[in-house]
Amino acid sequence: MRNYNMDFIRGIAVLGLVFMNGYAFGFMEFGYVPLTIPPVSDTIIEYFNILFIEGRFRTLFSLLFGAGLYIQWQRFKSSAQIKSRLYWLIIFGLIHGFLLWAGDILFVYGVSGWFIIKYLDTDNPKLLQRGLEFTGLSAVVTFLVLFTIPDDQSFRDSAKFIELFSPHYSDYFNENLFINILMLITVPLMTMWMCVGIMLIGIYAYKEGIFNKGLSNQQLWVCGLGVLIFCSIRLSTSTLTGGLGMSLQEISNMFSALCMAGLYIHVIVKFCNNSPQFGKLIQQAGRMAFTLYISQTVMQLLIYRVLFPEWILSFNRIDYWLVAASLVAVQLLFTLFYSRYFNQGPLEVLWRKLTDIKSAA
Repeated sequence: MRNYNMDFIRGIAVLGLVFMNGYAFGFMEFGYVPLTIPPVSDTIIEYFNILFIEGRFRTLFSLLFGAGLYIQWQRFKSSAQIKSRLYWLIIFGLIHGFLLWAGDILFVYGVSGWFIIKYLDTDNPKLLQRGLEFTGLSAVVTFLVLFTIPDDQSFRDSAKFIELFSPHYSDYFNENLFINILMLITVPLMTMWMCVGIMLIGIYAYKEGIFNKGLSNQQLWVCGLGVLIFCSIRLSTSTLTGGLGMSLQEISNMFSALCMAGLYIHVIVKFCNNSPQFGKLIQQAGRMAFTLYISQTVMQLLIYRVLFPEWILSFNRIDYWLVAASLVAVQLLFTLFYSRYFNQGPLEVLWRKLTDIKSAA
């Protein structure tokens, strides 16, 4: 029986990514750069980001990806098909990262998925233990790496920042190549261990039936308390700069995102109740997540790096959010019309066919 809850969660996750990633299409290495005196809307949206957006949808994807690997393993009773899928996901990720956007997550998922294959037959307590251990390892490494970053805060209306701006796509392309190489080097140190840990917790959650019935009362208390503690730390360190500030912010956000993702799953499961009709359009978007994810990159590159590059110098947080909301509307319209004729997105079909060819070989 198809799990419509998971389709809905995946749809929410992929559409929510637009609100997370938009800032990085300005300057990947800076993310959002505020004005020296930011508007009030910046502060409001920043706090909302910290509480409900930052890292939450990426964590949802990681949990779903781990659960999805386990479902495939149950179906095929072999890792050969899974390895073929992960092989092509890594290839897609490298193409996406080098040619379009260094913020790609597909490569990391492919490598992380390959690593956790050996845990697919692990019992539940050990899955949860290993997941928390790998997440903790990622937190330690992240702290050590980010702690060395110098205190060099930038403002969008400063001469230094304006000098860095270039409206030419060729400059962006060359910069993106360099950043993606650095990302590939840092992936084994930081991001992969975090993804591995969260994916293992996703497998645990699936086997415990959380995607079908939601969290237990004890799990609800743990997630709620975790959100309260780690969001409080994240908010209290939001004004810190330099390596110490970034490391504390990233670590507290990592764990608050995991706890908040658990609460999101619980609420969605209770409302959706595995109904194929509840939020049908969102469910359809979830079944086209790969296609929508890549199309988000293409659309945002066209907007911020080809058609309107000057927006990078003038956009406040609310402007990025207005664009993100417009892109979500466009993607939902595309999903609505495309799903009338096809059950899978074009990239999902391509991925499946390439996987079948490699598996047969």
